[in-house]
Amino acid sequence: MRRADRLFQIIQILRRTRRPLTADAIAAELETSKRTVYRDIADLMAQRVPIRGEAGIGYVLEEGYDLPPLMLTPDEIEAAVLGAQWVSTQADPALARAAQDLIAKIAAAVPDRLRPYVLEPATRMPPRRPASTPDSLDMARTRTWIHAGRKIRLSYADELGRPSDRTVWPVTVAYFQTVRLLVAWCELRQDFRHFRTDRVTAADFLDERYPDRPAALRGRWLEDMRRRWQANGVAEN
Repeated sequence: MRRADRLFQIIQILRRTRRPLTADAIAAELETSKRTVYRDIADLMAQRVPIRGEAGIGYVLEEGYDLPPLMLTPDEIEAAVLGAQWVSTQADPALARAAQDLIAKIAAAVPDRLRPYVLEPATRMPPRRPASTPDSLDMARTRTWIHAGRKIRLSYADELGRPSDRTVWPVTVAYFQTVRLLVAWCELRQDFRHFRTDRVTAADFLDERYPDRPAALRGRWLEDMRRRWQANGVAEN
């Protein structure tokens, strides 16, 4: 790896995590020596890259620092394009259009030598299998309500067709090949529940906010999932 590429990659490694990273961890990812990492970190700090930390403890990149936009490596371009391909074939129409626009923007922004990685990628998603039943839930509005921390009142039918009305605090939308799930805290069950969006028969998007911050609710759900995995003997990655 060229030194310039290695310096750039060190910044990328530090930027992707909020906790201090040791020189050993950085060296292992870059497949280089710890001494080389120490020297590179010192060079970056001399260039006024705001890295805090010291040898033996770990390093962090201060918030607010960024590189010029779209300084992407070929692997990063392929990863972004593959992810956008998946969204364009599996997500709701609004996100699918956004994914197609993203690919076009990346192709327009990267240098000519990298454009084949966008337009002629080595990886590709298979065509989408059509869902058996279309969504009855406005997914774009649902995502807006997730970010805003607002409640949604659902009319829902379970797998046996039994109807129920639920007021939920939406957490996230999980996308699968043929179905989508709305993950939410259910006021009726006083627990997190997963609702298939094709089984929602009506939805009322309420102005009322739920008491938690969206990030805090998401954290509660993740912790609940971890407890369930541990109870079932499923190891975390």
